Amino acid sequence: MSKPVVAIVGRPNVGKSTLFNRIVGKRIAIVEDKPGITRDRLYQDTDWNGKEFTVIDTGGIDFDEANSITAKIRAQVNMAIRECDLILFLVDSKQGTVPADEETAAILRKAQKPVILVANKTDNFNNNTQFMEFFQLGLGEPLPISAVQGLNIGELLDAVTSALPEPVDAKTGNEAVRIAVIGRPNVGKSSLVNNILGEERVIVSDIPGTTRDAIDSPFFIEDNSYILIDTAGIRRKSRIDRSTEWYSVNRSFKAVERCDVALMLIDSVEGVTDQDKRIAGYAHDRGKATIIVVNKWDLVDKDEKTASRFMEHIRYNLSFLSYTPIIFVSALTGRGMHKVLSLVNYVAEQANMRISTASLNQLMEDAILHNPPPAKKGKRLKIFYATQAGVNPPTFLIFANDPDLVHFSYMRYVENRLRETYGFEGTPLRIVFRRRNTSN
Repeated sequence: MSKPVVAIVGRPNVGKSTLFNRIVGKRIAIVEDKPGITRDRLYQDTDWNGKEFTVIDTGGIDFDEANSITAKIRAQVNMAIRECDLILFLVDSKQGTVPADEETAAILRKAQKPVILVANKTDNFNNNTQFMEFFQLGLGEPLPISAVQGLNIGELLDAVTSALPEPVDAKTGNEAVRIAVIGRPNVGKSSLVNNILGEERVIVSDIPGTTRDAIDSPFFIEDNSYILIDTAGIRRKSRIDRSTEWYSVNRSFKAVERCDVALMLIDSVEGVTDQDKRIAGYAHDRGKATIIVVNKWDLVDKDEKTASRFMEHIRYNLSFLSYTPIIFVSALTGRGMHKVLSLVNYVAEQANMRISTASLNQLMEDAILHNPPPAKKGKRLKIFYATQAGVNPPTFLIFANDPDLVHFSYMRYVENRLRETYGFEGTPLRIVFRRRNTSN
């Protein structure tokens, strides 16, 4: 990364996510008073007194439990430690030093990275004796804070910016394309993210709901820059019975809203479900360029017509995404994955395409000649001219004598002519008829 990186580490429930949210100035990490809420690494850019840096929130390091998730959380923390420039090691000033703190401190001393020892949940900043036992961790004098109340955060950030190296010049190139990976739980979103990134940036598990936050992963390939947003699996509201999952689903929808291209994952074994329709419809309604990614294709028994039959199945069930390309992949084996980013580049270009007013109006004249606008109660729709008002999604304003005369079928006809002429593959179109003031 071009900016220096700060990683927040510590055992579960010492307030890492609360501090992360406090530093970045908004509620990004899910905060709940139970251990194990944060699992993956969350990245967010911020600044203090004009110095920009990136903050990483990590999962709590648990040395007592020996299960697959806690082991993967520790692996995620180790990755954050390796890539950061400075570590904020959080301890709980109320509980004092516990064995997990000592084991974490041993890991950090071996990392040979600058460490600021942060004593969180401090109530009395005048009682220095309560911090004495943290000196045994061998990481210097603890800096007391209260992340919940925002106390001493300025002093902490002063220490952070003083310890950070100067930013490295950012890599030049085109503006990053934001890619949101969306879909139901357990369709392989995290596996697809990891395959693209070439590392286990996101925890992969066959337990549905492993990913709980939307995670931004910037990366470069050749001269192209991207930000990959992995999201929690989106379930039906009736099945969201825990506050943690509610926040996760909310962040997934927000990830769709801030992406440029959505990769809509479909499970090739289960086919298109009603929830797939809802998720894809959410991206469509918000004007997001979309690619349908049929995952787990390696698990399907195939003949020469299997792919075409599955495409028909998708087109029938997701008919409102008729403009969207479909790709068959296996994120686990890598089959077809080399096509994903080239398709992302293509649909991103299509979503940002601009048509000159002259070309657009020539098309409209031809469309009107071949299919005149309809009449309603003896009054005929007259189209005067058209112009493109925006991109991503491409938005067109068509000025007419009376927009109320526009029938849905004619709106679809105009859209079809635009797509036949210019493409716009992978992106929805916005076509708005407006009344032109004909008075002198």
